[in-house]
Amino acid sequence: MSLRNLLAAIALANASIASAAEPMKVGIIGLDTSHVVAFTNAISKAKPESELAGLKVVAAFPGGSTDVEASYTRVEGFTQKLREAGVEIVGSVAELLPKVDAVLLESVDGRPHLEQAKPLFAANKTAEKKKPLFIDKPIAASLKDTLEIFRLAEESGTPVFSSSSLRYYDGIAAINNDKKFGDVIGCVAFGPCSLEPHHPDLFWYGIHGVEILFTIMGTGCESVTCTATNDTHVVTGVWKGGRVATFRGIRSGKGGYGAFVFGSSTTGPAESGKGGYEPLLIEVAKFFQSGKPPVAPAETIELIAFMQAADESKARGGASVPLAEVLEAAKRAK
Repeated sequence: MSLRNLLAAIALANASIASAAEPMKVGIIGLDTSHVVAFTNAISKAKPESELAGLKVVAAFPGGSTDVEASYTRVEGFTQKLREAGVEIVGSVAELLPKVDAVLLESVDGRPHLEQAKPLFAANKTAEKKKPLFIDKPIAASLKDTLEIFRLAEESGTPVFSSSSLRYYDGIAAINNDKKFGDVIGCVAFGPCSLEPHHPDLFWYGIHGVEILFTIMGTGCESVTCTATNDTHVVTGVWKGGRVATFRGIRSGKGGYGAFVFGSSTTGPAESGKGGYEPLLIEVAKFFQSGKPPVAPAETIELIAFMQAADESKARGGASVPLAEVLEAAKRAK
């Protein structure tokens, strides 16, 4: 090999190494939640050995909902904080997409999630390299929209993942890892359950506790009953094989997250433990790199169907509602 060719080969190798070392460019849709500041800070301050060091938030679209107080009162402040952090603020999702390799959809209002995700699905449909999408809770404000999101994701080849951070709190995640309880027969999961008039009851804040429930129980829920008062939601599901689990949503008294687990080996409490956003973000980083969602679409769909069935049960005075029924109704809805 000539000296010129050798130097060219070395330059090409160095360029490849530099390219591989460059962080993945991340864009954010929706700047009306504290998550966007917390996520951006965690990524920018990550230690070199952390999976988060492979990400960099570079651009964001503010979005915002004029009829949700938790959105319109906060979007300006969080937008300014991201601008101060060096994140480019753009005027539309379409303007955001060419600037990024992956997307965090963070709008606190679940209703616009489908429309906000559609430009990414359309772009991915013809793209050789697909841009993965993480959708913060709730994935949508209805089961119908949830099904459409996953349909479009599959059609366009878009990797999609949605989860509450509670799934990855160490006390919750450990339940199915250390086998302390043996086979899980059932549980009572609990958490705060404030309501928002534009979302079905559990979709706004109860979703965190329902995420705990499904992390412990897994899929297979067949029917749901719901009792609700001003202060409390009690939603019980019957799983395949007769396992029973309950979510208790709290609107008065002491809050907090956790569960009481009934197992084949032992029975007892499971506190949420240490968590914060970093464990979730690490899963998001792995997902962005691999394109493999850590939570299967089928589980997210069943979790949303559980919450939709709870709303239907409440409307029917606590009657049992099969998940198959709400899934079929959502598929027929236009």
